[in-house]
Amino acid sequence: MKKLWWAIGGVVAVLVLAVLVGPWAYGRFIAEDDAPAASVSTEGAQAASGSVDGQWTVVPGKAPNQTAAGYTVHEILNGASVTVVGSTGEVAGSATVEGEKLTAGEVSVQVAAITTDQSRRDAQFRGNVMDTDTHPTATFTVDEPVDLSGLPEDGSVGTVTAQGTLTLKGQSRPVTVDIEVLRSGDDLIASGSIPVTWTDFGVQPPSLGFVTVDGRGTVDFLISLARS
Repeated sequence: MKKLWWAIGGVVAVLVLAVLVGPWAYGRFIAEDDAPAASVSTEGAQAASGSVDGQWTVVPGKAPNQTAAGYTVHEILNGASVTVVGSTGEVAGSATVEGEKLTAGEVSVQVAAITTDQSRRDAQFRGNVMDTDTHPTATFTVDEPVDLSGLPEDGSVGTVTAQGTLTLKGQSRPVTVDIEVLRSGDDLIASGSIPVTWTDFGVQPPSLGFVTVDGRGTVDFLISLARS
């Protein structure tokens, strides 16, 4: 009988230890931050050719400047503090540049295609969080002209500030974003991160016991454009 009680006690001790130590061990040895969202790279960049004026269309691009968009958010998962980055290459859009000013521009993202390294997280994101069946796309549109005349033409990166409208889950809000822009050969490449408070867009950050998501994050984009 004593051996039986010792055995039962050992099992209970192991279970208690797993409950108490499991989240700590996950955070210490397993959980890792995701790689940061993609941004403009000057690897292989060339001097700009021709004028920046014209009609531009979002294209897939080439590594390391492949078109992608998504989000960055901080969460507590199983007791571990991690930064999560979700992204997709299913991005469309266009831009108009006249007199070295960006006079019109729109980027559209297929929200259901955004993925991370966790399928369960992605399922929650598509369903309860973003309701992608009802709101399949997120968009950013430029509302005011953006001066591009100061952009470098030597294959280095310049920065401009854009005023626009971000639409998530059917809710539109004015936003300001600093955009890194690279003119390389006959290509135009741009990236930026838009700070957002999720509830401003009707998005409720999950809090499910095993995971809690911050109320703020960023909407990220890297877009390659070619002349239409």
